[in-house]
Amino acid sequence: MEIESAESRFNALGLNLPPAPKPMGVYKPYLIDGKHLYLSGHGPVTDDGSLLTGKVGRDMEKDEAKAAAQQVGLTMLSTIQSHLGSLNKVKRVIKVLGMVNSTVDFGEHPFVINGCSELFAQVWGEENGIGTRSAVGFGSLPGNIPVEIEALFELV
Repeated sequence: MEIESAESRFNALGLNLPPAPKPMGVYKPYLIDGKHLYLSGHGPVTDDGSLLTGKVGRDMEKDEAKAAAQQVGLTMLSTIQSHLGSLNKVKRVIKVLGMVNSTVDFGEHPFVINGCSELFAQVWGEENGIGTRSAVGFGSLPGNIPVEIEALFELV
């Protein structure tokens, strides 16, 4: 029985990867330390390279925010693919930190970040695609993006 690869699982989803973002400050978008890949915080880059914007609970509803979190996940996959050459070089997701730019009365941050977590589970499978996670709300995020996510992965 042939084991499906992360690349083949992703291709089966029929989703597009946006362009990998360039740093907007003094930091590296990724860093490899031994068998670990650290990704800096990513925002929701669209196919044309622009960023989705808006405050969750005011400018967008939770389902739109979840879609934005999936877009952040796609942006992270783009960074992995463009810098490492293949999604297959990642063995598993270790930790995801999801930050939601939301109104003070919005409390469904985990639902929003599921947009990214569900994508990772589809790409790397239930066993390796789901790691530990935090999903928290913030009063603002850079450029008024609705979601920022950073992650730690184990490499093959």
